[in-house]
Amino acid sequence: MGKVVLVTGVARQLGGRFVRRIQRDPDVERVIGVDSVPPEHHLGGAEFVRADIRHPMIAKVLAEHAVDTVVHMNVTGTPIGRGGGRALVKETNVIGTMQLLGACQKAPSVKRLVVKSSTSVYGSAPRDPAVFTESTPPKSLPSGGFAKDTVEVEGYVRGFARRRPDVAVAVLRFANILGPCADSPLAEYFSLPVLPTVLGYDPRLQFVHEDDVIDVLRIAASEPARGSLNSGTFNIAGDGVLLLSQTARRLGRPTLPFLLPTVTWVGSALRTVGVTDFSPEQIRLLTHGRVVQTTQMRETLGFTPRYTTAETFEDFARSRGPGLLPPAVLARTVDRLAGVLAAPGAAQ
Repeated sequence: MGKVVLVTGVARQLGGRFVRRIQRDPDVERVIGVDSVPPEHHLGGAEFVRADIRHPMIAKVLAEHAVDTVVHMNVTGTPIGRGGGRALVKETNVIGTMQLLGACQKAPSVKRLVVKSSTSVYGSAPRDPAVFTESTPPKSLPSGGFAKDTVEVEGYVRGFARRRPDVAVAVLRFANILGPCADSPLAEYFSLPVLPTVLGYDPRLQFVHEDDVIDVLRIAASEPARGSLNSGTFNIAGDGVLLLSQTARRLGRPTLPFLLPTVTWVGSALRTVGVTDFSPEQIRLLTHGRVVQTTQMRETLGFTPRYTTAETFEDFARSRGPGLLPPAVLARTVDRLAGVLAAPGAAQ
């Protein structure tokens, strides 16, 4: 008998892609896709169960199908179809995870749990270390938005791991996920015609390609290969970093700098036009940035991304089409302006 894998969040493109991919694994017998709304994309040969993970009925789904592997992908920063807003997103992230973990705890068939988390658990602060490892405590815990949700989710997962030590638990902390089908607050931000920034700051950012997300989730949901360990907490990101100014150049989009005290007002204005999670934590990321170490991803989990951070962003930028300005022209203009400002006597 092969594995029975349950995947949450399959109505989203990323969840649907993972369901279609994992069905091709020879050791997988059945895949059960779960979401509160039917997906608009096909799920291959997977069985779709319409269920809200915030409700106790998810325990019945686990029991009826004798699920042994759970891949929890329904921890996200955006609602499906723009419905429900931030309150529904938080309930699904936090309450949904609590219900799912409670169901897993009572299901003796469950032997492996994979949770899609985020590097946002580290927060973004002016005195952060240059690079976060999996064991680095944040300088200041996120106070709201998706970042706070992920902190709470990981706390519940650690509690579950203590109560069910027989279950292999893998928490994958993804850097900002981008790609042609990316659906995230940061993808929405980069899709704006003009990018609001914080005056005087140029944060370092990391990205992971959605193709690499699928591949590493599949590895984490599988039996460990020789020399690797598919349990623990892992930072997942492409090699290298990009400055926010570099991303704007690659997109061909001008930036509009604001003084830090006024950025909160800008975030409120953006939320009114549909940028869901332009929260204080998102603003901190676009002010101070965040970079994580991925040694454990490579050496312990045994995964090497196919895309670097720069290649990931390049693929995303191509999918969004040309910006207001040709990237080459924008880059020359910015470089020329930077040279003028850096010239001797320019600040006098």
